[in-house]
Amino acid sequence: MSEIVVVYELDRPVTTSTESAGGERPSVHRVHAAPTAPGSHTETGPRTLCGKDTFAMVRAARQPSEQQETPWYPAEHRAVVCPDCDAVIET
Repeated sequence: MSEIVVVYELDRPVTTSTESAGGERPSVHRVHAAPTAPGSHTETGPRTLCGKDTFAMVRAARQPSEQQETPWYPAEHRAVVCPDCDAVIET
């Protein structure tokens, strides 16, 4: 499998600032994994491993290749990991 990047599906669509007028950041609805774009090691491909469009998703700051001994997703978002993406990575 090619390298993957972690992306967040947010509760609200991404705006240019990713913050609302009240200063709060949108919460993470689901954590997905996506292959990297062809010819890149850092850019997100067009679809997650479960088939969702990555266009409106936000790339996570921490990426799986940075910490090999830990799960592919950030620990603070363990409860909202996409089960389909996780299943693809586990196989």
